[in-house]
Amino acid sequence: MKRLLSLCLLVILLIGCKSRKQDNYENRNIKVDFMLPTTPIKDQGASSSCWIYGMLATIETEHLVQGDSVNLSADYVIRMYLREQAMQRLYGKHKFGNKDIGTRGMMPMTIDLINTYGLQHEDAFHRDEHTNYNVIARKLSQLTNGISDFTLKDIDDYLDKSIACSPKQVFMYGAIYTPQEFAHSVCSDNEYTPITSFMHHPFNERFPLEVPDNKYHSTYLNVPLDKMMRLIEESLHHHHPVCWEGDVSEKGFNWQEGIADIDASDLPITPEKRQKAFEHHTTTDDHVMAIIGMGHDAKGKKYFLCKNSWGKSNRYGGFIFLSYDYVKYKTIALMVKI
Repeated sequence: MKRLLSLCLLVILLIGCKSRKQDNYENRNIKVDFMLPTTPIKDQGASSSCWIYGMLATIETEHLVQGDSVNLSADYVIRMYLREQAMQRLYGKHKFGNKDIGTRGMMPMTIDLINTYGLQHEDAFHRDEHTNYNVIARKLSQLTNGISDFTLKDIDDYLDKSIACSPKQVFMYGAIYTPQEFAHSVCSDNEYTPITSFMHHPFNERFPLEVPDNKYHSTYLNVPLDKMMRLIEESLHHHHPVCWEGDVSEKGFNWQEGIADIDASDLPITPEKRQKAFEHHTTTDDHVMAIIGMGHDAKGKKYFLCKNSWGKSNRYGGFIFLSYDYVKYKTIALMVKI
């Protein structure tokens, strides 16, 4: 962990020494208060599979904190998700209605998928660099439209050819597991609780969050806003990462500079303001990341440190700081251990 933190800080220092265009982010030197260990930064490419990458990154960090090293394959989960959709269209059991196959989803769906289909290590199953999941999804939609004589074997053969052949076993520390056994050893189906905070449902009750990507109709525990923010900080201080899902379409979200903040005119953040933004679709369900640490700037302003899945192309080598107020305002949902 110390070595990783040192490397991250070195990257930040080296990149910070480069000449950059002056902007209102230039003087925001953020000090890392603590950072939980992570696996290497990954890149989801053009797919809309951040909900898989973010949830697996959260699970990975949880195990690294415990001294157990795992590096999980997002590609395996994506393959199984595409296969499930294709199979349901093929046999006329449309869980998502008769819609085209895609890669969009939400955090709890990752848990459902790995508990159903299992997991693989990143080294054992990963896509070719030229793999395009959007193309694969479109092709599967065409092949399972009820007109062709495509079969389940054809689906598997196509996915083998387009992504990679799926291993039937998991080899780890001299032991052999099925993908399902491995998944259950990594994360149980009730280990994480989906959390949200909105006013159109009673607090302390669960409801299916009304966003298009909630395709499994997952239910979320609705809590007051202050409690939601407290859960994030308490989890991190107890060395548990948090999976965050929220809006990254705001002008204050600057990936290249590695920071997200809101305008002072939006303060203070209230439950009513959050609710209005959600109902008017100015807070949208855009992206998922793992919250793995905290920091503060020279004025004492708090930030959450997130591990992203867009590669290492930004100022902090793939990490980004979300201000406390940004998270308070623009969070759609969380996955936490409580």
